[in-house]
Amino acid sequence: MNNPVCRVDAVLTGKVAPLGDFGKTSAIDKYPVAARIRLGETGLDGDEQAERKHHGGPEKALHHYPFDHYAAWRSEWESGGSEAAIGLARMAACGAFGENLSTRGMTEANVCVGDVYRIGAAIVQISQPRQPCWKLNLRFARDNMSRRVQQTLRTGWYYRVLEAGEIGAGDRIERLARVHADWTIARLLRVLYVERDDRAALEQMANLETLTPSWRATAAKRLASGTVESWTRRLDTPAS
Repeated sequence: MNNPVCRVDAVLTGKVAPLGDFGKTSAIDKYPVAARIRLGETGLDGDEQAERKHHGGPEKALHHYPFDHYAAWRSEWESGGSEAAIGLARMAACGAFGENLSTRGMTEANVCVGDVYRIGAAIVQISQPRQPCWKLNLRFARDNMSRRVQQTLRTGWYYRVLEAGEIGAGDRIERLARVHADWTIARLLRVLYVERDDRAALEQMANLETLTPSWRATAAKRLASGTVESWTRRLDTPAS
């Protein structure tokens, strides 16, 4: 697998703000920062999360979403008529998916869980794919947006921080180590969402030491129960 030479196009942060019409809040609305910014164990200075149980923290300190996917999303919305106007507006610039890092050249197909990268003065490690949630539905005013992100496997991924340091737009992303070359983010997503009863893959997934513990636990539970966990509460927008 090639080691793409990439640079950071933008580093983005956001503040908790109202989302939708039901009193929900989120910091999914993120914007590029002009200056270099410190990346610590739990994320970027000044970047907020409305629900720390599900967002942020050491295993999800930094969210990376490929700008490479934006063209596919725009193409999908351009045939969607007037209902797609909000989605197209969101896609005018990076930050539509609440990402902290925007790049070109790195996608779910060519990065692996456990990959270690130097970005600016920080060292980070890929910890897990993103699991889309219903807040994407409100963000894009589209009831099935979270499911579309999951179905397309265009989810992005998270990093844990091994060494804190300042990062900024223009920084080179240098891969320092690859410990699970067979386990791209795309493969993890396929096992979780598509090839859901592949027991051999689930057994391997449950034992990937650099994969976030909650993901390993999901694989172990699926093996033990023989059933796939429900995604309804995560993907479907609450009624109120």
